[in-house]
Amino acid sequence: MSQVWVERVRQEVSGIDPIDAREEASQKLVLEGLMMPRPFSEDADPTHVTASAIVVGPEGVLLHFHKKLHLWLQPGGHIEGGEAPWDAAQREVWEETGLRALPAVGASRVFHVDVHPAGAHVHLDLRYLLEASGPPAPPPHESQLVRWFCWDEALAIADAGLLGALRVAATRR
Repeated sequence: MSQVWVERVRQEVSGIDPIDAREEASQKLVLEGLMMPRPFSEDADPTHVTASAIVVGPEGVLLHFHKKLHLWLQPGGHIEGGEAPWDAAQREVWEETGLRALPAVGASRVFHVDVHPAGAHVHLDLRYLLEASGPPAPPPHESQLVRWFCWDEALAIADAGLLGALRVAATRR
């Protein structure tokens, strides 16, 4: 099934109209990365595809404070064996925030990509636009700093990798 997912993701990423030069370069690198034999496996290569979610709702944009990077980021992480990237994004939201998120209306595809270092690895991150609502309730082993931000506040604290995704998400809300 993963080859079918790779082809679907390749088509979705190819269809993105990059918002800036960073996303344009990321799009090229993600498309190249999808040609690897096992692009979704974190064990197959130090460069691998990950999945994350820009979570929006009536309360604004949901971010969590990453314990290692000391940045406010969107929920996301590695894709588990046999898991589709879009399912990984939803799982990561649940694991990191305690909220169930669903694809935003009309947004069931990759809507943004970003390539960034992650320690000794390089993450080819697929971003999905998801919707949720309610108070975050992260489990004890996750960062307890999870909260809803208004759009202006989220844009003001976003790092370069998150900023483009927030700008695209803001146009779709």
